[in-house]
This record gives sequence, structure tokens and C-alpha cells, in this order.
Amino acid sequence: MRSVDEQLARVLGAAVRPSPVRVAISEAQGMLCAEEVVAERALPGFDQAAVDGYAVRSVDVQHAAEEPAVLPVVGEIPSGSRQPRRLQPGQAVHVVTGAPMPTLADAVVPLDHTDRHPAKVTVRQAVPSAAFVRRTGEDVQAGDVAVRRSSSIGAAQVGLLAAVGRSKVLVHPRPRVSLISVGDELVDIDRTPGQGQVVDVNSYALAAAARDAGADVTRVGIVSTDAKRLREVVEGRLLLSEIVVIAGGVGGSDGADVRAALAELGDLDMARVAMHPGSVQGMGRLGPDEVPTFVLPGNPVSALVVFEVLVRPLIRAALGKPNPHRRRISAELLSPVSAPHGRRTFLRGQLLRDPNNETYLVQPVGTSGTHLLASLAEANCLMIIDEEVTEVAEGESVPISFLSQRV
Repeated sequence: MRSVDEQLARVLGAAVRPSPVRVAISEAQGMLCAEEVVAERALPGFDQAAVDGYAVRSVDVQHAAEEPAVLPVVGEIPSGSRQPRRLQPGQAVHVVTGAPMPTLADAVVPLDHTDRHPAKVTVRQAVPSAAFVRRTGEDVQAGDVAVRRSSSIGAAQVGLLAAVGRSKVLVHPRPRVSLISVGDELVDIDRTPGQGQVVDVNSYALAAAARDAGADVTRVGIVSTDAKRLREVVEGRLLLSEIVVIAGGVGGSDGADVRAALAELGDLDMARVAMHPGSVQGMGRLGPDEVPTFVLPGNPVSALVVFEVLVRPLIRAALGKPNPHRRRISAELLSPVSAPHGRRTFLRGQLLRDPNNETYLVQPVGTSGTHLLASLAEANCLMIIDEEVTEVAEGESVPISFLSQRV
């Protein structure tokens, strides 16, 4: 029986990062930047008022706290103004936030520091040079790297790209993942299952898990176990995917049909991995491009756990993430748990924060039954029980892997 670490090493060894593509910045969120984005212009692009007030020479109001300075207001500059204006000594210009500063003005007196007179303003408080002014290039200078290669592009990065005038950016694209369910007992969700039939849960659940990991997902849905038909579908998806996931067909007659269908496409390694749930699984590199292809258990909980432990890290690695794994911490058990000897066990849990000392606590959810999908839906973490451990008492610490960051 292969260990989880050995299987994970085999999986990550198959990671292939798609070639970078240039996309609109509105489409780049969640991707890794594949270039050093150098600003071609300064940000801000001109000296501008940071508050509503009066642009002045700071020297003209340096004693305003002791003796208020009275300055004639010689005009107003709105935001967006393109008309240059020159300030003379002893004068003030009314400005609004974002308005360009007049020549010679080196500070802005906020409205609250004045009597707000429109023609002859009285300033009651001194301001130093550069006060309430956004200087040219204060944020980014022309020639600076605005967004670095391998940075994750989020809202702030999209905003910065827009600010420096980039409408497109080179990124590592989302890997394309195809999800297929096999099993003659399966029906789609818009049909009422008959005797012996079950709804196709896996293609929907695994597609959601793949999207959460950052993939571009195609949910193929239910495919017959007929060898010719299954081979045709998989062969077509290999041409359009960086990863293919097949749920169902790891054991029994379905497993034999799946192995027979895929035999002509490459070497599929069906193995027992020392994990629970999801011990029996398959992984190979199929087609002329050796696309990583997984065969997961038909049981939805087992399929989702195997996906979480093995397939999700591959998607994250293909995205270029330096650490493809979920965040892990230790948490104190609120109830005892047990696990089978010789297998790394992944138990569902609800992670909590102790309000008294801010430590993490974890409450086991449901039982270890692999068919209990509702308990996985309630869980926000997986408790990881080592292969040699069979019992963990209440109050002891266990490693947990986050399923949700909202803890």
C-alpha cells in the first residue's frame, strides 16, 4: 500500500504549468502575474490636493496660529482641470480633492482651518510644506515595478494595473479541468432516481471543488461505462484539458470497464493508498500530451476527500502557487476520535476559536461513514490522524487542514 506522501509526490511530479497568456485585467483576478509590470508613468501623475481647501505657499501661513493670515482668493481649481494656474506670493486658490496644484503652491490648508470666505480667506492654522498634497510619483515612479512576477492578482493589483495604464497583463492561466462521472446507476439532478439509481453528485461537487482551487472547469457529467463511448469522451477531453478527473470506476465491474476503456490512452496506475477515506484510486498520464488523469471513488465523500488531498494541490501547482497546500494548524479536540491503523485518516471537523485564549478548538462532525455527505457539508476543516494513531483523546491536539478560511 502506497503512502499518502508517496502518492502526492507522484501527483505533483505531473504538474504542468500552462504557457502564460495575456488577458484583460478584469479577467486576471486570482491568477499569478507572469511578468514584471513596469510603470511607464508616475502615480500620481501630477501634484494634487489631498483635501478640499486652499492651495497656498506654506511660508505665507507659517505664523497663522499666532496671527491669522488673510489671503485673497484668486480663483478655484476643480478636479479634472487642465488649465495651468500660477500662484503669486500672498495669494490662495480654492481647490477640491484631486485638483492639480497651482505653480508655486506647496501646501493645502483644509477648509476647517479657515473661515471659508470665497474672496478673502482667513487662515487660522499653519501648515508645513507638502501638507495635504499628493506629490507626483509619491505612490509609483515611472520605471518602478508596479506588480511583480508571481504576485497573486487581487483587487489591489487590478487597481494598480489600471492606475499605471495597463489594460492587459501576462498571467499564468487557470488549468482546464474536465469532470466526468461514470456509472450506469447514475441519473442527472433533474430526474427522479428510480429503484437502484442515484443522483450524479460527483460531477457537480468536484466541479465546485475545482473552481474553488482556481481551475477553469468543464463538467462533462454522466458518461456510460461502455468502453468505446467512455474512451471517445476521455480522448476528446484530453485534447482540451490540463487535468481530467473521472469519478467512479475504481472497483468491481465498473472499474474493469474504466481500465479497459483507458488502456489504449496510456498507463493508468490503479493503486491502494494508505488513506481513509478513498484508499482505492487511480492516476495516470494519458494521451499524447500525457495529461494527468485521475480515477476517484464513486462515493461522493471519498471522491471529495481524495480530490482535496491530491488533486487540489496539483491544480494549485499548475497555477504556479509556490505552496500548493492548504493552511494547516493544530487544534484541541472537543471530543475523542478513532481511526483505522495503518492509514492516514481525514475526519470531518468544525473548527472554532476559544474566546478566552484565542486557541483553536475542533469538534468532530458526524461519524467516519464515507457516505455521510451532510457532515462534510457542515465541516470547515479536515482533522488529520497519522497512520500509526488509532485513538485521540478529548483535549489532545490534532493537525487540521482548512476547508474554509472563514474561521
